[in-house]
Amino acid sequence: MPRPSAESVRAVERWSVPFSPKRSDEDIDRLLAIEPFSLIDERKFSGRVTLRGILKNDARIVKCEDGDILVREGDWGNSAFFVISGSVRVEIEPSGKGLPDEVLGRSKPKRKGLFQAIAQLWRNPSRPEVRDAASYQIDPRLGTRGGGDRTRIYLQDVSVVLDKYRTATIHAGQFFGELSALGRTPRTATVFAVGKAELLEIRWQGLRDLMRRDESLQRRIDMVFRERALESFLRDTPMFRHLSEEEMRRLVAEAQFQAYGQYDWAMPFKRLVQAGEAAGVEHEPLIEEEGHYPNGVLLVRSGLARLSQRYHHGHRTVGYLTAGHVYGFEELVEGWRSRASVPLKYSLRAIGNVGVVFIATPLIEAFVLKRSGPAGAGRRARPAAATSSPYTSRIEPDLVEFLVENRFVNGTATMLIDLDRCTRCDDCVRACAAAHDNNPRFLRHGPVHDHIMVANACMHCQDPVCMIECPTGAIHRDLHEGQVVINDQTCIGCGACAKNCPYDAIRMVEIRHASGGFMCDETTHAPIVKATKCDLCVDQWGGPACQRACPHDALVRMDMRKVQSLANWQNR
Repeated sequence: MPRPSAESVRAVERWSVPFSPKRSDEDIDRLLAIEPFSLIDERKFSGRVTLRGILKNDARIVKCEDGDILVREGDWGNSAFFVISGSVRVEIEPSGKGLPDEVLGRSKPKRKGLFQAIAQLWRNPSRPEVRDAASYQIDPRLGTRGGGDRTRIYLQDVSVVLDKYRTATIHAGQFFGELSALGRTPRTATVFAVGKAELLEIRWQGLRDLMRRDESLQRRIDMVFRERALESFLRDTPMFRHLSEEEMRRLVAEAQFQAYGQYDWAMPFKRLVQAGEAAGVEHEPLIEEEGHYPNGVLLVRSGLARLSQRYHHGHRTVGYLTAGHVYGFEELVEGWRSRASVPLKYSLRAIGNVGVVFIATPLIEAFVLKRSGPAGAGRRARPAAATSSPYTSRIEPDLVEFLVENRFVNGTATMLIDLDRCTRCDDCVRACAAAHDNNPRFLRHGPVHDHIMVANACMHCQDPVCMIECPTGAIHRDLHEGQVVINDQTCIGCGACAKNCPYDAIRMVEIRHASGGFMCDETTHAPIVKATKCDLCVDQWGGPACQRACPHDALVRMDMRKVQSLANWQNR
């Protein structure tokens, strides 16, 4: 039998999909004449990743009109901005006191009244995805420009905003948004254009490579991180809350921020699943290795990380870390008490992108361990370990492996169903439909481990990659209660959120008017498409209807950061 011939195909490379396909050499020449790019030594770049290549493939020029909203407080993004010409304004009001949600293109949750909640039993439409056409009247304070994934929301009357809210100016030659892009954290402020402005938007991979090869840019961004974000993060860490101002300044000056893994982890994870390669730790960057001796502790600032131990010829997952957790502290305490070096008990690997803050051992000894002495250090370590390490032996290792491999630990409201208790009555689905105009927002099936199923429902992730590419900010996290919701009025149906969701929890649907016919675009006459998903029944009293309706206590919405709650539920 003849041997099948090989077929040559071009391998997908980093720049196979450039950030903008229309970057010309003239654009690059103009950028290279502007500081800080003109000060970067191109000889420090080698191989395929060149300075010109980064500016051509990892960046795009964005032209802004008066009032264009560039980033919103609370949004997730994967890029930073550099002001080429003109200026933009950043809102500096305290969180919750600035621009209202409606002005930012978001929806403000409104709970139904008692009669409205009861009336859902007989007033819901019989046809799927019915909408009120009058609800699509845009807020008079907002406008839209562009089309498709280039749609942009803008403020109609910028002068009113400037008069009513405190803002600061970001001038030409300055960056903004770099901390959120590099640290995988939500935007901390809203930025909008005042007059015409031209920006360079750089996706995080390009910014990272520029920083690696240009010390001045690295120092600048490191300084901004220390000034704006690091101190507040350390203040929120229990072991450092007692520090004086002088001690905190020293800690901030000597702490190191480190990042591991891929930022856009949703699509790589989907590709691994399709190739049957998702299982196993070999695809995840190693942060620290079991058996090595710690020279400090790691504080997880963002992202998800896997804890594993050697098991036979491989590794077995024993737990996971999320933002706020500490790694390596228990071993330092044990070594401090025994006056001997204690190796790390677990390996730590990045699931997607993980940002950590490294604190060296001398600082931990000076500011934490020496304050209480060896005996006191042990007493201090026990509650710190209990709250900082999510691993508990009460959770079956196989279940932990299943949850980590499938990234379900990313959820703050993951739907778990105990199949030993579930009678398949579908009361949960009917309750969900009744709360959403007869349209259920989840499917009662999904991956199963032993007797526990993770249903296909939005998990309201800690790291909501679905939000990254939404052009209008229609999909957003509620800043007060934390659930990820979609503003139906500003959703343009581009499908970016559904494409990015690793759990297939977002559906694109064609909407209808009250008479049952499809709503169509007045220009193209094509049916209008909207994104839909679970919203945790944000407008209902009593929380998620699915959980309340289960007659056998088989269904729970679990915050996967609360591992003890997960253990208690599993071992009922």
